[in-house]
Amino acid sequence: MRILGLDFGDTRIGLAVSDQLLISAQGLGTYQVKNIREDLKFFRELVSEYEIEEIVIGLPLRMDGSEGTRAEKTKEFARWLEKNLKLPVSFWDERLTTQQASRIIRQRREKRRRKKGLKDQISAVIILSSYLEQKRTKSHASQNH
Repeated sequence: MRILGLDFGDTRIGLAVSDQLLISAQGLGTYQVKNIREDLKFFRELVSEYEIEEIVIGLPLRMDGSEGTRAEKTKEFARWLEKNLKLPVSFWDERLTTQQASRIIRQRREKRRRKKGLKDQISAVIILSSYLEQKRTKSHASQNH
C-alpha cells in the first residue's frame, strides 16, 4: 500500500508518494495541469504505477482555521479524484508548508527557475510526511490501549 500526497494548485500540482511501509515520503516532481482528459489519464497511470490506495491533499486554510475559495477549489478537485479514481481522499492542514518549503529551498540555494516547481514538490512531501506521522502516532496509541 502506498499513499499519494498532493499540493494542489491551479496550474501545478506537487506530488509525493509514500514507501510501501508508510514510513517516508519521496517527491515525484510536479504535474502541470492540462485538461480534464489528460489530467485523468496522468493520475490513473500514477495510481497504477505506484499502487496507490489512498490520497492526501493539503487543505489551504486561513491562519484562523477558516476556509476560503482556495480550500473550496481544493475540495472540488478532491471530489473529482475520489469519483474518478475510486480511492479515498483525505485532507491535511497545509498552513505554513509553503513557508517550510521556501526555507528548505533557500537552504539548498536552488536556482531561481527551479524554485516554483520544487516548492510545490517539497510542500507535497511535507504534507504527506506529516500525514504519515499522524497515522503512525494513532496506530501506536491504539496498540497501547
